[in-house]
Amino acid sequence: MTQEMPKNYNPAEVEQKWYKFWEENGLFKPDQKSKADPFTIVIPPPNVTGQLHMGHALDNSLQDVLIRYKRMQGFNTLWIPGTDHAGIATQNVVEKALRKEGKTKDDLGREKFVEKVWEWKKEYGGKITQQLRRLGASCDWSRERFTMDEGLSKAVRREFVQLYKEGLIYRGKRIINWCPRCGTALSDIEVEHTPKKGKLWHIKYSTNPHPLSLSHRERDVPKGQGEGPISITVATTRPETMLGDTAVAVNPKDTRYKHLHGKSITLPLVGRKIPIITDDFVDPEFGTGAVKVTPAHDPNDYMMGERHNLPKINILTPDAKITFEEFESAEREKVKAISGLDRFKAREKIVEMLEEGGHLEKIEDYENSIGTCYRCKQVVEPYLSDQWYVKIKPLAEVAIKAVEDGLIKFVPERWTKVYLQWMTNLRDWCISRQLWWGHQIPVWYCECNEIIVSEEVPKKCPKCGGTKLVQDPDVFDTWFSSALWPFSTLGWPDETQDLKTYYPTSVLVTGYDIITFWVSRMIMTGMHFMKKEPFGTVFIHGLVKDKSGKKMSKSTGNVIDPLEIIDKDGADTLRFTLLSLVVGQGQDMKLTDDRVREAKSFVTKLWNVSRFAQMTNDKCQMSNKSPIPKSKYDKWIISRYNKTVAEVTALIDNFEVGEAARKLYSFVWHDYCDWYVEFSKQNPNPQILSEVLGGILKLLHPFMPFITEEIYFRVKGQGARVKKNDSIMIQEWPKADEQLIDDKAEKEIEELKEVISALRRIRAEYSIPYSKEIKAIIVSKNKFDQETIKKFVKTSEISIISKLEEKVKQVATEVTSSAQVHVPLTGVIDFEKEKARLNKEKESLETNLQRVEQRLSNKKFTDKAPKEAIEDARAQKREFAEKIKIIAARIKSL
Repeated sequence: MTQEMPKNYNPAEVEQKWYKFWEENGLFKPDQKSKADPFTIVIPPPNVTGQLHMGHALDNSLQDVLIRYKRMQGFNTLWIPGTDHAGIATQNVVEKALRKEGKTKDDLGREKFVEKVWEWKKEYGGKITQQLRRLGASCDWSRERFTMDEGLSKAVRREFVQLYKEGLIYRGKRIINWCPRCGTALSDIEVEHTPKKGKLWHIKYSTNPHPLSLSHRERDVPKGQGEGPISITVATTRPETMLGDTAVAVNPKDTRYKHLHGKSITLPLVGRKIPIITDDFVDPEFGTGAVKVTPAHDPNDYMMGERHNLPKINILTPDAKITFEEFESAEREKVKAISGLDRFKAREKIVEMLEEGGHLEKIEDYENSIGTCYRCKQVVEPYLSDQWYVKIKPLAEVAIKAVEDGLIKFVPERWTKVYLQWMTNLRDWCISRQLWWGHQIPVWYCECNEIIVSEEVPKKCPKCGGTKLVQDPDVFDTWFSSALWPFSTLGWPDETQDLKTYYPTSVLVTGYDIITFWVSRMIMTGMHFMKKEPFGTVFIHGLVKDKSGKKMSKSTGNVIDPLEIIDKDGADTLRFTLLSLVVGQGQDMKLTDDRVREAKSFVTKLWNVSRFAQMTNDKCQMSNKSPIPKSKYDKWIISRYNKTVAEVTALIDNFEVGEAARKLYSFVWHDYCDWYVEFSKQNPNPQILSEVLGGILKLLHPFMPFITEEIYFRVKGQGARVKKNDSIMIQEWPKADEQLIDDKAEKEIEELKEVISALRRIRAEYSIPYSKEIKAIIVSKNKFDQETIKKFVKTSEISIISKLEEKVKQVATEVTSSAQVHVPLTGVIDFEKEKARLNKEKESLETNLQRVEQRLSNKKFTDKAPKEAIEDARAQKREFAEKIKIIAARIKSL
């Protein structure tokens, strides 16, 4: 007995019902006793502070397609969910909450603050996982992990201690990204770079403490023509850092400065003698071709300082105030007015002092990229600091070989090059962060200067026996723990059954933006600790952007909330929208309201056609048996269905999920709904209608899990209560039967469809109302089904002839692959009225074309308008011109 389908589909009610059923019946869990091949995915763990955004929605929809597809194919599937503790992000959230109470983390102290964060995590940390459930993610929630749970904490300690014992971890003083507001080092991915308008200050450095007294001739004394005072001008965007300069550098090939090689000059304001060095890194085209070198406050200068053995003088405190602790006493005295100033206040004061002393040559407007903290948006400082580092080269070499040897495959393949380029140019990895929330580094210091590295808390110093041990206050970079994700989530470092069964995992699905920061590190740790690749395939997708191709951000105000779409239109609409946007080469995709509406219409179309099938055949059993075709239309749809099964299966196997979605859309909407359902009204075969629908529901299930489960339950007739084994989720994935592919039947029906479509276009183009019957003259060698044509197009008479003996006047003509289709217009339309209508439409199009051409000929528009706006205008121009051409031909034919 089928469950009658209501007229309208209610996604909110259906989604909640089915997700609860799936989870309560353990349908997401793998079968521990199964002998089937495993198929494993680990979820890229979203931040515990996170809320579902379009990137999450796309990424997890893709993973869910793969896991549901493989589950239906009989694989022993496991999709492990979890969240990342997100050190800096979570600490900032809790600090912000404390500020509302008038408190700071220092008021609580470390231990109490960390307790507060755990309380926050308990109350709010499950938000993102609940939202993933709403999306339909079929994860095994009984295996949910958190990067700071007990098991993963044990894994992180093992990782550090083992690498340290192997000589792959050290503590060193290097340039890092430093956030003065958060008071911590940042990874490159935690720094956001945005173009900003600023200034380029040109400062004169000379051997004369009073450069105003230098004559023009004295400033340019060539080598060998006297040893008078010399001067050199540098350009900088950060004049405050000049206080830490220890050299000026020029390119050795720059002939302008050849006479200054090896000379020394005096640092303005400070009076420090610094050398003029030569280095190939210097760009002769930037500024004056001479650059100031500040090894303690610029990563490139730091490397130059290493090459030339320059001193590194720090001028900033951790909160970005000027300090002269590393200055000579005489130097401090000269610039004491700047001491303690904030970096930007100091900049203003230094520029003022340079100008007063005659050292400032000029100031230019200049736009450059400014790095800001991704959490607090403060400008990040390159900063010399003691940090813990991983020696990356030995790990990277093995990870490079794993990809080069084909153990790991990137899809699309072009991302392999990006990965390999990144891996061959890696610097050592800074893994320490100056935070309280995170995995505290398992290093203890004794009063006797002994350093103890241990997985367990030491009770005493192994050297002196002392018990006054202090743990390193820093925590690990979040990526240090998430680098272990593919195997720590399966129980490592313990040798668990899950680890034996499900590692290596099958595929990692992620955006291209974290290949370098996460994917590469998982490969390195997987190969090092497990001696096996962490996953066989890395499936890379693009980013979801707004309709103009811009990145979505709160500051821009262009964020589209996926939860709003789920609330309004349902999860299946959101999923199918995003999945159908995915293109093969991992390009970014533009999300528009039209695409959402298109997916919603598809959901509605599927519901309505299923209701029709149910009403047509109350015994709609979907038996998986091949039904017997009664007509050529039956043969055609069965052939098209089996081809679609083969194509969609191959596409998913090749990770072309977007193309698979589009292929299914075309088959369901056009072949099945638009054509076969209409054909079947003329030549009914309810069993084929139902069986093909059953196959459609299974093919669509990975893409649209909720509506397919609901229709399958109602149409298949499983009684009032559904059992676990009746779920569509665990039904067998359809297999193509090559014997049922009938190219002859497909060709015959496709040619018929072309003729019907041609007649429909003529009706539309000449505005012939459907109430008015038309005559059709079809010139073809085919013997088309006249009754079907009459039903689809409403014709009073159809003539099918092999050759047109004489030219027919006043006809509309369309040419198809197998026929010429003519419709006499005499008596069907008013020629004068139609010509007047077409002329009016043509004039309107010509006006629009003129406006677009004027815009495109306007240099201000083509120089300043966004690239997308210019492309849109060009597309409009082509469209208007083509329509004008078509209408002109119609007018001529009348």
